[in-house]
Amino acid sequence: MNFLIPLCNAMPGAVAQGVVWGIMAIGVYITYRILDVADLTVDGSLATGGAVCVMLIRTGVNPWLALLCAMAAGMLAGFVTGLFHTRCGIPAILSGILTQLALYSVNLRIMESKANQAIGVDKYDLLVSQRYVRAMTLDNPLPLLLVLTAAVIWILYWFFGTEKGSAIRATGANPNMARAQGIDTNANVVLGLMISNGLVALSGALLAQYQGSADVNMGRGGIVIGLAAVIIGEVVFGKLFANFGLKLLAVSAGAVIYYIVLQIVLQLGLNTNDLKLITALIVALALAVPYWKGKVFHAKAAKKGAKENA
Repeated sequence: MNFLIPLCNAMPGAVAQGVVWGIMAIGVYITYRILDVADLTVDGSLATGGAVCVMLIRTGVNPWLALLCAMAAGMLAGFVTGLFHTRCGIPAILSGILTQLALYSVNLRIMESKANQAIGVDKYDLLVSQRYVRAMTLDNPLPLLLVLTAAVIWILYWFFGTEKGSAIRATGANPNMARAQGIDTNANVVLGLMISNGLVALSGALLAQYQGSADVNMGRGGIVIGLAAVIIGEVVFGKLFANFGLKLLAVSAGAVIYYIVLQIVLQLGLNTNDLKLITALIVALALAVPYWKGKVFHAKAAKKGAKENA
């Protein structure tokens, strides 16, 4: 009971955080799986989204408009990474690192040279707040977060079914064949990076409102969490969800599972200083499981073939 009661009390917060980070994970999925590009911009663009949202709300801007502006700022960051990669010939992973590095200074400028800016729910009109995460009222952030996630998935499902969205998917699947079909692969890579980082910044804006502050380091390690959510979603729901929209839902669910597992581990008494270590182990395990499954499958197939030949 000493373990279960605190765990149950912490579950609503873990689920809410998982849903927020799930939007970010969907952005990572677009670059990691659809474009087949390793984009590290997200560690900076998440903080950019939070910084823009918080500073606009502090000046009296409507929080919905602040979310849109944060998303636009994230798309601009993705645009810069895309230009570095496609127009300057810089490898994708290095392009993301350069943009992420630059965004640290940009985020400090946005937050008036302060590493942290707070927005209390008592003083500002916020869309989501962790204060009400266990409240059985309309102030509970979970319903709104779930609706926003569903809207994001629906819009992406529709977009990637259009001619432009299909061209982006073709660019990631086989860029040489896409170019042979007259597709401008460079433009599609830039657009894909913009969409991805726009979603990451949207997640950062929601996270900043949820926790009541924006921090210049709030996106550090975000790419690892995003990849963990993608891999966990694929491992758990890969065989069940074949539809593209359901795959996006699986990614979001992967983020929720990640935070639930993390909460269980912390409730078992592990030191919070080991959080990064735990995260790395979870991601490593999630990445290793498909490999181990493949090895087992091939070993069984080889053994079966040997018996048939005998």
